[in-house]
Amino acid sequence: MSYHDAFELIRDEHIAEVNSQAQLFRHKKTGAEVLSLVNDDENKVFGITFKTPPEDSTGIAHILEHSVLCGSRKYPVKKPFVELVKGSLNTFLNAMTFPDKTAYPVASQNLKDFYNLVDVYLDAVFFPLLTEETFLQEGWHYELEDVKAPLVYKGVVFNEMKGVYSSPDAVMRDIAQRSLYPDITYGKSSGGDPKAIPDLTFAQFKAFHQTHYHPSNTRAFFSGDDDANQRLAILDEYFSQFERAPVDAEVQLQPRFNAPRQIVATYAGSKEEGKARDGMVSVNWLIDPPADREEQLSHGMLSYLLAGNPAAPLRKALTESGLGEGMTGGGIGSGMRQPMASFGMKGIDPADAGKVEALILSTLEAIAETGFAAEQLEAAANTFEFSLRENNTGSYPRGMVYMFNALGSWLHDGDPLAPLAFEAALSALKAKAQDGHFAREIRRLFLDNMHRTTVTLSADPTQGAREAAQEAEILASVRSKMDADALAATQAETERLKALQEEVDDPAQLARIPTLTLADLPRESRIVPIEKSTLGGAKLFYHDLPTLGIVYLDLGFDLHVLDAEMLPYLPLFGRALLQTGTSKQDFVALTQRIGRTTGGIAQHRALSARQGDDGTAAWFFLSGKAVPDRIEDMLAIMGDVLLDARLDNRERFKQMALEEKAGFEARMIPSGNAIVDTRLKAGLTEASWVSEQMGGVAYLMFLRKLVQQIESDWAGVETMLRTIRDRLFNRGRMVVNATADAALWQRVEGGVGQFVASLPNGAFAPVDWQAHLVPQSEGLIIPAQVNYVGKGANLKALGFALTGASSVALKFLNTTYLWDKIRVQGGAYGGSSRFDLTSGNFSFLSYRDPNLLKTLDAYDGAAKALNAPIGANDLTRSIIGVIGGVDGYEFPDAKGYSSMWRELTGTTDALRQQRREEILGATAADFKAMAEAIDAIARHGHVVVLGGEAAITAANVERPGLLTVTKVM
Repeated sequence: MSYHDAFELIRDEHIAEVNSQAQLFRHKKTGAEVLSLVNDDENKVFGITFKTPPEDSTGIAHILEHSVLCGSRKYPVKKPFVELVKGSLNTFLNAMTFPDKTAYPVASQNLKDFYNLVDVYLDAVFFPLLTEETFLQEGWHYELEDVKAPLVYKGVVFNEMKGVYSSPDAVMRDIAQRSLYPDITYGKSSGGDPKAIPDLTFAQFKAFHQTHYHPSNTRAFFSGDDDANQRLAILDEYFSQFERAPVDAEVQLQPRFNAPRQIVATYAGSKEEGKARDGMVSVNWLIDPPADREEQLSHGMLSYLLAGNPAAPLRKALTESGLGEGMTGGGIGSGMRQPMASFGMKGIDPADAGKVEALILSTLEAIAETGFAAEQLEAAANTFEFSLRENNTGSYPRGMVYMFNALGSWLHDGDPLAPLAFEAALSALKAKAQDGHFAREIRRLFLDNMHRTTVTLSADPTQGAREAAQEAEILASVRSKMDADALAATQAETERLKALQEEVDDPAQLARIPTLTLADLPRESRIVPIEKSTLGGAKLFYHDLPTLGIVYLDLGFDLHVLDAEMLPYLPLFGRALLQTGTSKQDFVALTQRIGRTTGGIAQHRALSARQGDDGTAAWFFLSGKAVPDRIEDMLAIMGDVLLDARLDNRERFKQMALEEKAGFEARMIPSGNAIVDTRLKAGLTEASWVSEQMGGVAYLMFLRKLVQQIESDWAGVETMLRTIRDRLFNRGRMVVNATADAALWQRVEGGVGQFVASLPNGAFAPVDWQAHLVPQSEGLIIPAQVNYVGKGANLKALGFALTGASSVALKFLNTTYLWDKIRVQGGAYGGSSRFDLTSGNFSFLSYRDPNLLKTLDAYDGAAKALNAPIGANDLTRSIIGVIGGVDGYEFPDAKGYSSMWRELTGTTDALRQQRREEILGATAADFKAMAEAIDAIARHGHVVVLGGEAAITAANVERPGLLTVTKVM
């Protein structure tokens, strides 16, 4: 094997744990380092990372991450990143800012597409245009639409971070981190503090790129089945254009405290009448950098032992204390040179913060004295080992996990290969675990560690208005210092920026962005093997796929046997199966049993409209994975949790209800667009209505009442839970989904069949849920500085019969008009549209949006964008992008599950192929049809907004009666 002359080979090792030949190179001219993993993974990954420790909280690294993808020397268009999103088969395409680094990873299963992505990204990071207009757009600027109007701040990152800082959990994480690292870069906001972002200048911005985005400050990474020499040739083409220029970007070590510190702060939140539990507390430690792979694994396993599952002793002590509603923090993090550890609670009375802190420390002391039980250690070791060997990263490319694991030490001049191996380290750790290792670590890392902070947060209902007033005061002061000429110049600058944002790129320059052709796309849908039969009286779907010695099993139960009022109980009912114990074991012992003998058992619900009718596919699943020798153990556990869970465990159920409520409230702001989407569609179809009952605002309202009902009428709650179990778990309306290779399945099929046959076989008729489908326009008030704006309708109900080609039109709309209007010009972090061809539901959505009515106006104007002539390149790119989504990468277990779900929703392979051909054959006529449908939404659609009270009130003043207002937080 030959290597590129421009690089010297430093290491060349086979790493069995990741089935890769790992080669570490150094670029001779610049000193850039490259880690190249050669393996059989068709999902190829590339990433380029720079050390970018910020010196302040202006968000300079974050704004730069956005901006380098807005045009480059080779691709001088406004948004090459969006062109890639529109027209690539990528399985991952993004960029991330961390406290000490900025990473640009891409992934694709298609080799040509992969190299296209790599080239665009390399040109973007090393030769970006970085115009001042891009800085103003992505970072911040003064906006003045009329010389008589007040100044306002605009900018994508500015509004993104306003959204981040609207979340109490994010505020806690930020303050906790800053409290531990007051003297170094980790004490700054790498994302950017909205109060500090306007301090950043364009000159500083340009200089930061010139200093940090250099090959001498680079860690480049490849993984997959592409050619190793070609990787180096591609990199040298860019690296060789630079001279060596060592960059001072090292992260210094934080000097240690001599004594713990206390921090008390507030967040912008409402106070409910009679409720004192609006606080949060977090106890945090700074940890020394791990010395080796064994210590890294030790940190992860200790975190799991203490708080990684509901039965873990520290988590259990906190949730059973009655001091709060849910745990925060999960132990020792990774990714920073000096890691931090955090444990705490949300939903506390701030006056009890000291009690929570004392409980955390006393629990740690008790565990340090007695150690962990042998069963706990065995369960944790098996859980970790199974996860490491399975190496199932879900939708996240495996290569990216390898990259970020390597960067943990590589970024700080450590060994990048050591974090990829685990056999020796895990073996040594398992041996130490039996000799009190983790008890000693608790004392070393926590109890004897005086570099500790305790952060207490409480809600301040005036903070949001106060901060808005302070911002307005700053802007008014700036405005007052502008004379007439300065005001006119600012208005002209606002208009100029908007004009530039609305300019259309030169088609010739757009054509330079590499892309695939329609001929590069597979014409046939991928078919997953499936055998349909019966097993033990239930339907069986079996998928013969290579699963590395693991059997994946899904047990599905039809929710249609339940009454409508039972549906909101299902999320907690599912948790109760695995977290209340059985008549033979408490939930601690049950959790340990699952950990010792399986790769995990989990529950979830799945909902979808069905093909060909107005019905709903609604199922509850209990899923497990195990090696064949442990299948019998796994089935015994499944039987116990399905039929013998302690549904009478009132205190445990109450704890879960409080955790569920606190968790939902914490998600309201970070996941606001999903909340709006669920609410918006709840009045359109039965499946969406059910989704709202089990995961939307209606579910939050249910949880709040349920917490009270547990106190006042536990008998009624328990009866409901038992009725759900009795009706649901019957093999007559059950499916079994198995994914494993034929030899494995042959070994375990008989045992699975016996298990299924042992389940009850009650006859319960399907129930008509009589869903309340009444769309209405709503304003849902939360304490946030940004909005999430939705508008939608059911296109089938409006008389439109669309096809797979409709998704091509929406791909174009999302990556052109909506990107420009909502994000670039509007300053929101995101704007998109969603359409479900099966149900007919359509929604417009915005994310972390400073606007409300302007966004709705943009939605209403969207049809014009689809009525405009569509160029051949735009059409082709949009088709490619949609096919990329259809052909997303899946591991074998996910392939088996997806195949089953298609069966349950009536999505045949013939229908999939029809839809594919409609996508591949999309024409301008399909864009016109979609435009007509969207125009109908402008006229007949309804609106849901989740946002601040001031914005929603102002919208109703300007457009009376627009929104029915409800305060949800």
